Amino acid sequence: MLQVRNVTKTFGQRSAVDDISFTVEGPAFVGIIGRSGAGKSTFLRMMNRLTNATTGQILVDGRDILPLRGAARRQWQSHCAMIFQQFNLVPRMDVASNVLHGILNRRSTLQTMFNLWSRSDIMRAIEILERLGIAEQASKRAEALSGGQQQRVVIARALMQDPKIILADEPIASLDPMNAQIVMDTLKRINVEDGRMVIANLHTLDTARRYCDRVIGMRDGRIVFDGTPAQLSTGVARDIYGADASFNEAATSTAIPTDKAPDDAYAARMLA
Repeated sequence: MLQVRNVTKTFGQRSAVDDISFTVEGPAFVGIIGRSGAGKSTFLRMMNRLTNATTGQILVDGRDILPLRGAARRQWQSHCAMIFQQFNLVPRMDVASNVLHGILNRRSTLQTMFNLWSRSDIMRAIEILERLGIAEQASKRAEALSGGQQQRVVIARALMQDPKIILADEPIASLDPMNAQIVMDTLKRINVEDGRMVIANLHTLDTARRYCDRVIGMRDGRIVFDGTPAQLSTGVARDIYGADASFNEAATSTAIPTDKAPDDAYAARMLA
């Protein structure tokens, strides 16, 4: 269970997040929508402890994660994976190694320096890439992949952490419609099949309506809507965005290919 209680983040005299509260029970797919500057990204960064809150509590299964420091904060971050719009991959590193970096904070400095990975970790990374339909890209540099493929590598890196919660900050904002659908389908599958809570900042109303179980609308740092996708009317959208908005009916979902074999030769080379 996630309980957000009176969370505020101020920068000088300005409140980026202004006294927000909500509760999420179970592994829901929650979309947060709003204009740029509404406080969406700041909230996710507070949840992942990349930014400190000014006041309030964020309780996960009854534990307040906001006061955590040092090793306790790093442990929480391993259970709360973050997916960024800019991918944040190591461009010249191969895809499998980028995925394995999801467990860097569980390894010694020496292991990290010499890129030493256990057989079980390597095989798990390949299996995750296979699940996401990109195992054949394992030996390629991340920079050689398309934007949609890179975002799936980021999702694979997040899954490598085995997180309780996945936070996605505008995960499809820089993608074309086809790749955006693939990435959103992937996140939804993880939510449903794995029972992981997903909280995603989304740019478009139709995406929120199609994929989310629940939608939270933010404006000027405050929550102005909290309900189901079916309740996202034009009037509600006006309250959130301050302008007229319309919805597009959801199209049929495109299945993510999962029939590609893992790159066994590459796995063998890494295990050698």
